[in-house]
Amino acid sequence: MAEDPTNPDGRINTERRGQLLLIGIDRPHKFNGFTPKMTQELGDAYTLLERDDELRCGVLHAIGPHTTAGLDMPAMAPHRAKGAPLYGEGNIDCFGLTGPHRSKPVVAAVQGITYTIGIELMLACDLVIAADDCRFSQLEVQRNLMATGGATIRMVERAGYGNAMRYLLTDDEFDAETALRFNYIQEIVPAGQQLPRAIELAEKICAQAPLAVKATIANSRKFIAKGFDAAVADFATVNVELGKTNDAKEGLAAFVEKRPAKFTGT
Repeated sequence: MAEDPTNPDGRINTERRGQLLLIGIDRPHKFNGFTPKMTQELGDAYTLLERDDELRCGVLHAIGPHTTAGLDMPAMAPHRAKGAPLYGEGNIDCFGLTGPHRSKPVVAAVQGITYTIGIELMLACDLVIAADDCRFSQLEVQRNLMATGGATIRMVERAGYGNAMRYLLTDDEFDAETALRFNYIQEIVPAGQQLPRAIELAEKICAQAPLAVKATIANSRKFIAKGFDAAVADFATVNVELGKTNDAKEGLAAFVEKRPAKFTGT
């Protein structure tokens, strides 16, 4: 794919579709290799999703046949040497590691080459739809680096230590079927259908009560971070607070009247 002279350093596209925010990785002539400009714009996009009350769900996707070949190492080296957040100071942490954390869901659609930062970004999402042509690799060890976007945590968490090390320590590629077996992705679809399917699921999420969606994500994360007892301890108090909202009344009314609910997030 020829280089776009108007877009040499890539960009992150954002598109509103009702309550959805589509977040597109756009540097296909360089296999969507991430530059400092792109990581900053990705943080900006996640922050927009979080702070705009009209938006309920994000869809992370990529322009072109591949998700990303990873970081553009020569372009990123000076930025990495400073130790600054890739996603920009004060922005939402796209990797969901140190914060600020997003409270709204993000569905990822991935295809073709999905290396390093591509894996880490998708593992930080809530759902992942993968094309059947996906090629995954976490190859930092080949460059005398350690993955610092969450792979050493989430790959182990999802697949178990040995299964994760099989690929973290060898830089070998694995396919969509392996990713599904290891719980890195949730569905495999024919190439070209990953974005429509991700949008379909995101729209279904948007139709749910947004406060309950946020509460569900928060409680599940608490279980991962702090364990069973901490998550269970929140059950009663969270539902009491949800029960005080306008959306609780709307949910009950919709059930009684046998109609779709129209939630407002209040």
